[in-house]
Amino acid sequence: MKKLILAVLFVFAAITNSNAQVVQFGVKGGVNFSNFSGGPDGIDYKNKTGFHAGAFAEIKLLPNFSLQPEALFTSQGAEVEGVGDFETSYISVPVLAKFYLITDRLSIEAGPQFSFLVDDSFEAFDSAVDGDPDTQSFDFAVAGGLGLKIAGGLSAHARYTIGLTEASKDAEVKNAVFQVGLGYQF
Repeated sequence: MKKLILAVLFVFAAITNSNAQVVQFGVKGGVNFSNFSGGPDGIDYKNKTGFHAGAFAEIKLLPNFSLQPEALFTSQGAEVEGVGDFETSYISVPVLAKFYLITDRLSIEAGPQFSFLVDDSFEAFDSAVDGDPDTQSFDFAVAGGLGLKIAGGLSAHARYTIGLTEASKDAEVKNAVFQVGLGYQF
């Protein structure tokens, strides 16, 4: 984890020393529709609505290719019919490669996402499990989606993120999140 933090600090230090036309900063936020994938048969997981908000930097490497690291607060989880709500909050750090299909307008985004657990609230486990659930403190995922620069720094995004690591040691489930939102580049 120390290496990841150092790598993120190195990227942001390099960004601040870069030319302003090559690097643009921004803020973004939107709605999450999250669920769990996997797990035992017969459990009916329902989508849970949450949100995401944070900051990003777009580093232009080529005319139609950029790297976009982000730092987001994201609320996720799922609802289990007849059992209750599973809620988690993460600080997520996606590092996305952006390929522009239409120069500086429409992009395809893909890359890894590193998420660090901030809080978990599993009302469902209060009656189903003795003690607190053993939620994983780190979630590794792959993200992919589309971005559209609208006008004047305003942009829209849609992204799907699928967890590659289990969300809990007590259940074999992984996070799955669909995000839509707006951003603003300075």
